Amino acid sequence: ILRIADFLTREGYRYYDTLPMTAEAPFEFTTDDEDDLSYLKSSLGVNVYATAENCMDKFIVDYDIDESYTDTEKRIIAGLRYEMKRRDFSLSNIFTLCEDIDISAVTKIKEMGPEIPGVEILEDAIRTNPVVDVIPHEIGTVGPIYAEEYEELRNKGYFMNDYVGKSGIEKGMEDVLRGKNGIREITVQNNGVISSEVTVPAVPGNTVHLTIDSGFQRDVQKILEDFMTYLNENDEECFGISKGAIVVLDAKDNDVLALATAPTYRLDDYIENYYEVLNREGTPLVNRATDGIYRPGSTFKTVTATAGLNEGVVTPNTTFYCGTYYQFYEHTVECTGFHENIAATEAIRVSCNIYFYELSRLLGIDKIIEYAHLYGLGTQLGLESGDSEGYIAGPETSAMLGVEWYSGGLLQAAIGQEETRVTPLQMAVAASTIANRGVRYKPHLVDSIYDYKGKKVDDVPPEVAETIKTNYEYVYPTIIDGMIGASHNTPEGEFSLNDLGYDVAIKTGTPQTTSSERTSTAVIGFAPADDPVIAFSAIIEDGKNSKYLVRKLIDCYNRHYGNTIS
Repeated sequence: ILRIADFLTREGYRYYDTLPMTAEAPFEFTTDDEDDLSYLKSSLGVNVYATAENCMDKFIVDYDIDESYTDTEKRIIAGLRYEMKRRDFSLSNIFTLCEDIDISAVTKIKEMGPEIPGVEILEDAIRTNPVVDVIPHEIGTVGPIYAEEYEELRNKGYFMNDYVGKSGIEKGMEDVLRGKNGIREITVQNNGVISSEVTVPAVPGNTVHLTIDSGFQRDVQKILEDFMTYLNENDEECFGISKGAIVVLDAKDNDVLALATAPTYRLDDYIENYYEVLNREGTPLVNRATDGIYRPGSTFKTVTATAGLNEGVVTPNTTFYCGTYYQFYEHTVECTGFHENIAATEAIRVSCNIYFYELSRLLGIDKIIEYAHLYGLGTQLGLESGDSEGYIAGPETSAMLGVEWYSGGLLQAAIGQEETRVTPLQMAVAASTIANRGVRYKPHLVDSIYDYKGKKVDDVPPEVAETIKTNYEYVYPTIIDGMIGASHNTPEGEFSLNDLGYDVAIKTGTPQTTSSERTSTAVIGFAPADDPVIAFSAIIEDGKNSKYLVRKLIDCYNRHYGNTIS
């Protein structure tokens, strides 16, 4: 053990040693973590009050470490023996001492053969991803098995020295990517030299093909970042913004086409400089597209409208009077306009608050929550790389958060404020559900699976997660007409949705931030309105005019996929 440890140190390599004790006497613990110290002491069979010196004395006895060694050498031997025990080392479960050594070191170790009995060089396959600059959160990482994971994983055939998916697709598709271990017959000669023979070859893992085209993803990421730069440079109220997300889905089946989040990072930076990435401004490790939870603002009015129309509370011709102010018990709330008598389609087009206040009064909070969940809002969508659940405002949510539910909360819940928090992915799924007239597909990142020979072994078919049974034929035409009307309120030029030759359906929102002092900007929609190809959502924290992103997304899609939106 000492010979190989000394060699690796001289060659500039670090070997695995997680023993939480100083390298030299007098020995002290190097951590205050109770779990680490408890594991160490229990594995040695010493009491909870044992010092680091007590632990070293026990190592010397248990591992028969000769007193002729120096204190530093004893620590090296103890550290490696402890690591071998932690990793469940045995003749059938090898212990990986060091990885990624170069050919020069390999040659020298082989030359040392008889001097280091039991040590051998092995080549091993690793899982790799050829692209490091797109969707790092979704791709995820692999890493060594932690002690707390091993009890569960060993029952699935893992060894302590195996690597396992830790996050993203690497974790979600672990069973597909992993492959199968082989069997190797090992013979240990009298002099300690190992000889071995492969009796059952290992089976490489499969390859997962995603629904995301890297070129399209890069361009959508650039659209997001460029738009925030545009706002920074052209609107002093937006100075300093840097956080947001865009989601683009195939409207037919919710294939994920793009998941842009800002700020973001490169996967190789994460692997090589984790703490530097962790401490960057703007929390780039948060995947705002799938895990950021936001108030949806007025984009949520499409949900309230669905509930009202489908439950027969209103028809397309039912009008409510908007005189800017609305009284509800002791609460006085207001609209941004003076719309007089207004019906559903026009209320969606101009985003009339008072129409939805009155509709919520007739519906009640339970129906609003029910339809929000039918749309996938405030629920876990089951994306292979993981996604956050969020929640919908109501008495139960208020109790969960430790805040008081009040009568006026109903009005705010109806327009996507109050304590509703949803993800941009959920918002895009809601948009595609409207596009599909109430059929909600499960969003997915995995398109197909190939074996190691390059042969396709599986396709991932569309999966219907929910169907909103429509009681009246006019439900979705009424809502979509309002969303088409909202798309006409865009400026001429590069952001216009009026000169495409077809209609686009959108709904915007200006959700308040938690502080209530600033608003963000959100948009959901799909295009074309009559035969949707893509559905999308976007949110810019503390920003404005997210609807300007829509034309950019449509043009980008057509560049990559050949003018298929037409």
